[in-house]
Amino acid sequence: MVETVQVEIVFALPDRQRLLSLELPSGTTLRKAVLDSGMERYFPGLELAEAPLGVYGKQVLQPDEHVLQGGERIEIYRTLIADPKEVRKQRAAATRLAKAHRET
Repeated sequence: MVETVQVEIVFALPDRQRLLSLELPSGTTLRKAVLDSGMERYFPGLELAEAPLGVYGKQVLQPDEHVLQGGERIEIYRTLIADPKEVRKQRAAATRLAKAHRET
């Protein structure tokens, strides 16, 4: 009899999300679980082989090596469209500019 672990895999877009409960063989890695999940059926174009992954909100930097534990919640992250630091800098610059125009 093969030992198994129960995990959840979740992916979300701004307008919809999907949570899958899976039973996988013990020793399954994070990346393997995601690749075998079938999540791309619900989100065509989702690139699972390269997507950033995490467990309970914490990114796992080596998902090909992380062996799953029972009960873990696997999260598939979307890639960033813009660097958050750069967006904050641009917003701050726009605010400074708008303030300077109001003062003149």
